[in-house]
Amino acid sequence: MPSDSSHAQMETSTVDGKLPVMLQRHGRVSHPLIDTSSIKPHALSSASARRSCCTCARRQGILGQTHKEIEATHATAKPPRVSILDFSLLFSYNNKPTGRLVCITGCLFAISIAKEEATKLGTVIGIDLGTTYSCVGVYKNGHVEIIANDQGNRITPSWVAFTDSERLIGEAAKNQAAVNAERTIFDVKRLIGRKFEDKEVQKDMKLVPYKIVNKDGKPYIQVQIRDGETKVFSPEEISAMILIKMKETAEAFLGKKIKDAVVTVPAYFNDAQRQATKDAGVIAGLNVARIINEPTAAAIAYGLDKKGGEKNILVFDLGGGTFDVSILTIDNGVFEVLATNGDTHLGGEDFDMRIMEYFIKLIKKKHGKGHQQGQQSSWKTEERIARFEELNNDLFRKTMGPVKKAMEDAGLEKNQIDEIVLVGGSTRIPKVQQLLKEYFDGKEPNKGVNPDEAVAFGAAVQGGILSGEGGDETKDILLLDVAPLTLGIETVGGDQQTTVSIQVFEGERSLTKDCRLLGKFDLTGVPPAPRGTPQIEVTFEVDANGILNVKAEDKGTGKSEKITITNDKGRLSQEEIDRMVREAEEFAEEDKKVKEKIDARNGLETYVYNMKNQINDKDKLADKLESDEKEKIETAVKEALEWMDDNQSAEKEDYEEKLKEVEAVCNPIITAVYQRSGGAPGAGSEEEDDSHDEL
Repeated sequence: MPSDSSHAQMETSTVDGKLPVMLQRHGRVSHPLIDTSSIKPHALSSASARRSCCTCARRQGILGQTHKEIEATHATAKPPRVSILDFSLLFSYNNKPTGRLVCITGCLFAISIAKEEATKLGTVIGIDLGTTYSCVGVYKNGHVEIIANDQGNRITPSWVAFTDSERLIGEAAKNQAAVNAERTIFDVKRLIGRKFEDKEVQKDMKLVPYKIVNKDGKPYIQVQIRDGETKVFSPEEISAMILIKMKETAEAFLGKKIKDAVVTVPAYFNDAQRQATKDAGVIAGLNVARIINEPTAAAIAYGLDKKGGEKNILVFDLGGGTFDVSILTIDNGVFEVLATNGDTHLGGEDFDMRIMEYFIKLIKKKHGKGHQQGQQSSWKTEERIARFEELNNDLFRKTMGPVKKAMEDAGLEKNQIDEIVLVGGSTRIPKVQQLLKEYFDGKEPNKGVNPDEAVAFGAAVQGGILSGEGGDETKDILLLDVAPLTLGIETVGGDQQTTVSIQVFEGERSLTKDCRLLGKFDLTGVPPAPRGTPQIEVTFEVDANGILNVKAEDKGTGKSEKITITNDKGRLSQEEIDRMVREAEEFAEEDKKVKEKIDARNGLETYVYNMKNQINDKDKLADKLESDEKEKIETAVKEALEWMDDNQSAEKEDYEEKLKEVEAVCNPIITAVYQRSGGAPGAGSEEEDDSHDEL
């Protein structure tokens, strides 16, 4: 990728007279057909945003304009209501082969202002939807609360499982995986927004125990849910189940229903993966108020309380399944992303797979030699670590590639990085820390943020801003982020044409055939003219969620067309989303019924064992009961326990009815005992309650 001071020229051939125009993350415009003066930022809604934007533009050289020229543009342009930044490119419509790929280089910002409209939002939670673990937080009473789940853990496994009787999410799903492997789903984030034929998907299919099938060109998970019924789930549906779990965790903590959330995604997620994540939120019954990049969220966690001068930080985010590197400048609440890079299929799961593959080879090689197993188990810790590092050495070193590219894109030297912030559980690996330290000439990484919770922390801060609950602590926060992947257009032209077809691409490859088609549209009503005469202005507009809008305008007639890139081709249709929402509600209702049934069974079981203990405890009822009274209670207790053993699949109402039957036998006897001993009739029930609490 060209640096911020280089001309963006890449040698290639023009295919079939098509003129690809690529909008890259950083650098300057350089092509005779393009008027660089038309590439300009539109005005922002606050002076601080304008200053930050201009500073960024000047630092990166993205516009080929001076600071004053940009300020002049801001001063004359009409401010939009929503804070976004877009770039326009003006090109002559020419079919003459140039032998060059035309690069329009720029930096697209998704901007979040603290003063955005928040009146329509309630409490906004922040969710880190991770590959292996997820985390939820909320901004409350001037600080962020990372919320523990019903097991008391602040991170929840991103696992979903199905049994013959219920659906399990989180720890419950992961804990039973060994005995229910084919019906336990994990790592679904590696499938979301991808095509079935993607090489990463094909590789993962061979490594996971559950079945991945092709449906409409997308990977779906096929699983038996109950009573032999087989169902296919989209990755969005499984992700929605995890989001529902995080939503319910927050609701239990806050004591109210939650509708709005900020959800994080890897910085290097493409448009399809971002859209699919939003769809998962909809299926979960959430309004995804904002999608933000994970390293940016982590930077907020690091820099929220950092005051003083400008700092350059590098966020190294290596999690369970994805890897991101972002370089930011933090200056009194302004978080400006200079560059980002990464790999959406690199993380702890890959390291685990290397170990698994190693042991599979070892077992195949030494199968039948029992003494070898004892030898393996006697390895010293140092030997195990050395072997682990040896098996994954190339993957660890692979993480340095995006670091180098991000540094080049940001235009910074190693000694200009003030802090290296580690995020994600895999950054705890000593070898990874060592490689980072060596690359930055001995600089120690900062371990001041919790690598498991930092992303959810930052998302919760963003949620506080959007809901208006952030207060003075967050009022000056401004996020300036970048579009992670190169954007571009391809057109075909000729003499006397009245329609211009424009195709929008995303990707890092030189040829559009190797990039991902986002969408296409036609600009009609162009006056017939020789090639090279019409002037067409194409504007790329990225909103705060990273959602792309592209507009084309004929400068001669003012005729324009606009497209919002919705990724309809690979995305779930509205009908599918509606169906999945209904099914999610049905699953939630089933989960509720299962919980009620379990509670009813537990209630009966608790009462029965409580009575059994009391009639055998001399300090309680053993010496106070008549022999026939004790016999009646023992018979009722025995029958109830036998009934529970014989009726494992009984319904809630059955357990409640059986409890009433046992109480009808036991309660009158307990009351009579207390009356004989001079106690009040209610004393027995009170003692029962105390015993129940102890249990």
